[in-house]
Amino acid sequence: MSIYEIIDKKRHGGTLSREEICFFVDGYMKEHIADYQASALLMAICINSMNDDEIFYLTEAMMNSGEIIDLSAFGDLSVDKHSTGGVGDKTTLIVAPIVASLGCYVAKMSGRGLGFTGGTVDKLESIPGYKTSPSLRDFLTCVSKTGICVVGQSANLAPCDKKLYALRDVTATVESIPLIASSIMSKKLASGAKSIVLDVKVGSGAFMKNIDDATKLALTMKRLGERFGRNVKAIITNMDVPLGAYVGNSVEVFEAIWVLSGNTDSPLGKICIELASNMVSCALNLPLDEAYQRVNNAIFSGKALLKMKEWILAQGGDVSYISTPSKLLCAPFSCEYISKSEGYISGIDARSIGCASMMLGAGRTTKEDVIESSVGIRLNKSYGDYVRVGDSIATVYYSNKVRVKNASNMLDRAFSFSNEQPPELTLVYKII
Repeated sequence: MSIYEIIDKKRHGGTLSREEICFFVDGYMKEHIADYQASALLMAICINSMNDDEIFYLTEAMMNSGEIIDLSAFGDLSVDKHSTGGVGDKTTLIVAPIVASLGCYVAKMSGRGLGFTGGTVDKLESIPGYKTSPSLRDFLTCVSKTGICVVGQSANLAPCDKKLYALRDVTATVESIPLIASSIMSKKLASGAKSIVLDVKVGSGAFMKNIDDATKLALTMKRLGERFGRNVKAIITNMDVPLGAYVGNSVEVFEAIWVLSGNTDSPLGKICIELASNMVSCALNLPLDEAYQRVNNAIFSGKALLKMKEWILAQGGDVSYISTPSKLLCAPFSCEYISKSEGYISGIDARSIGCASMMLGAGRTTKEDVIESSVGIRLNKSYGDYVRVGDSIATVYYSNKVRVKNASNMLDRAFSFSNEQPPELTLVYKII
């Protein structure tokens, strides 16, 4: 067996065996296979795709390339959630304490942001003292005691995926459904949860730009998880506009606390209730209607917010930032972004908002960039609102005047206007 033969086989549309895929993953991890050979195979996969068996073998090999976390002590009550990424997506900060307050265990490894999409770990690190890199023993102890622990991804978790993703990122091989599915699921499966709820984003601020591709990705990941004996649900949600009113890091933690305080009548609140209810339904084996009731009770009784405080304290965070969330709105300066147009807001381009936030310092253009936790954007007007010239559409939190000018130029591209009120946004397209 040789990597040349494997590349040639896939280039001509052949089907790779488990042995061939294992040979590739093992050889690449041991550096017997060069980056240029791996790149050639990834491009062949992008062009000719993979069938379900090939995707299963690739996921299995990447999952087994590092450590696998054992959550069997929590039985069927362990549950994880994964979002395919979006602008303003702070759902983990909201759904994790809701679900944990209802007796489930959320042992979650989350990523950092790169580019225009934010990362959960960066958001949590805006809370002073919060530890994102405990030992595995401390991680599991925290889950056992509080029902929740959210940390950065371990370097030993599916390390082949991390290595291959860095290569995909610079070889135009990111947007391949087999490669996206195996990348996501190798990490989720190695994380050990019995049930997994997938939030598959679709729209201008997501990788998947149309519902057909999002559905194909969701079905692929669901089939993968089920072949590994996991309960998997996929929810396809809208990412044409930012998720929530705040985009940044500390400002998104502020909004998460606001939702957990009972302010759920918003697109963000509704999507979080949908995600949390499906997680609870899977983990507790409950009808979805009953799960909805329990989730709402957890929020409005204060149990979920109390669980958030317990979780943040357990991971070393300063709980006063949860009790007094205004402390999270701590940027040195702020200014208003004023509308130059009049009419109904018919579009808010999520990618442009994310890029504007990144320009302020809330995101990274390279993995080495340092995040500014306090900067970000608050949308004062929402999709469908009527705006007059001179109205404040957004508040910009900033620390650097040059950056705020660049961000304002990006905001000019973000908003579309219409003389007629646009149709109501669909938040959840389908549940699979």
